[in-house]
Amino acid sequence: MALPGQKGQILPSRKTRRVEMKDQDTVGLMFKLSNLNWGTKRIARELGCSRNTVRHYLRQGGWRPAKAPERVSALCDLGDWLRETFLQHAGNAEVVRQELISQKKIEVSLRTVERAVKPFRMELEAQARATLRFETVPGEQIQIDFGSKKVKIDGIFIKVHIFVATLGYSRRCFVRLTRHERQHAWFCGLEGAFNHFQGVTEKVLLDNARALVSKHNVQQDELIFNSRFLAFCKHWDISPRACKPRRARTKGKVESGVKYVKNNALAGHEFDSWEAMESRLVWWLAEIADKREHGTTAEQPIVRFNKEERKALKPLDGRVPFIQIRELERRVHNDSCVLIDTNAYSVPWKYIRSVVTVIIGGGQVEVIYAGESIAVHAELPGKNRRSIERTHLNGIVVEPCLTTINDDLHDVEEASELSRSLKKYEDAAGGAW
Repeated sequence: MALPGQKGQILPSRKTRRVEMKDQDTVGLMFKLSNLNWGTKRIARELGCSRNTVRHYLRQGGWRPAKAPERVSALCDLGDWLRETFLQHAGNAEVVRQELISQKKIEVSLRTVERAVKPFRMELEAQARATLRFETVPGEQIQIDFGSKKVKIDGIFIKVHIFVATLGYSRRCFVRLTRHERQHAWFCGLEGAFNHFQGVTEKVLLDNARALVSKHNVQQDELIFNSRFLAFCKHWDISPRACKPRRARTKGKVESGVKYVKNNALAGHEFDSWEAMESRLVWWLAEIADKREHGTTAEQPIVRFNKEERKALKPLDGRVPFIQIRELERRVHNDSCVLIDTNAYSVPWKYIRSVVTVIIGGGQVEVIYAGESIAVHAELPGKNRRSIERTHLNGIVVEPCLTTINDDLHDVEEASELSRSLKKYEDAAGGAW
């Protein structure tokens, strides 16, 4: 090892000597020791730092907070262009970086772009959160939506779908409980609301439910409603409107209504039957929902409705329900049944694999083949139930043959294997037909 002053020793350059950063208390102690006529070398040895560090702070006159080096960004002169491009591409910084390369011939990292567009991202988020309350005149608009909640009925939790319709002016609402959210449920809910309010509004506002809206492309300004839903609206002389995709708060009045029903009418309640739940809901609408003081209007919905909105609704004029009859096509399954809304209805077994027409209305289900009625059942409530007519199975399952009784031994001769009792099939299936 070379000693100091010997050839081959590498001495530190003045330019490479760095000043150590010290906290405010340490720098203050440097000045106290300096006032006691301590030299810089002695102070450095006492405080465990370099002599240059002591000299730096004494020349500086005291402690100062460190300043981050100022960055000169390659994007500093592109503020307006960055904002316009960033908003155009809905806040996607990576796309902005790609546009910088293709349009401006500037290649920077994604992090550099993210720092440059940070103020614009805050503007975009604020714009997305901003909501302008939209009020409508009496009779102008009704908002509709579905929600769902698991409710305990007869000791079992069942998922209940909740249709809610809210009048835009009075905030009076109508609620209907269903077992699904298919198009039929939307139509029944709206017609139930028209009958409940005894009138029809000018417009109906909804979200982009697949049962009602076939296509909604905001960029291309393309909105296509389901053809049967348009026929429904024409039947009731009401104009449909759809919210922008992912902009559900446009119909905030009914969104709040759905939460209100779930958290007030149904929350924490158990019911003996579906009918008991519906009865409670009828009472709740009349005694609670209609008579509460609304947080926005500061009036009871029923008072506001009777005072101004009832007379603004278009009269029903005795129009018949649009959905009084449903006509469907179904294929008969191998168990000699057609499936309607998860419930099974039997038809004669010779029609297995045939396509039949099913007419649903007036509380009954009628199955038609080639213009001839082949089966009629009462419409089943609930889900996953079966309505089986025994005569439809004649030929593949038969009643037990007459048994022969031996007077001496009192024995009963069992029916043949091909003529076994229906009871055996019922036991195998896990219950009665």
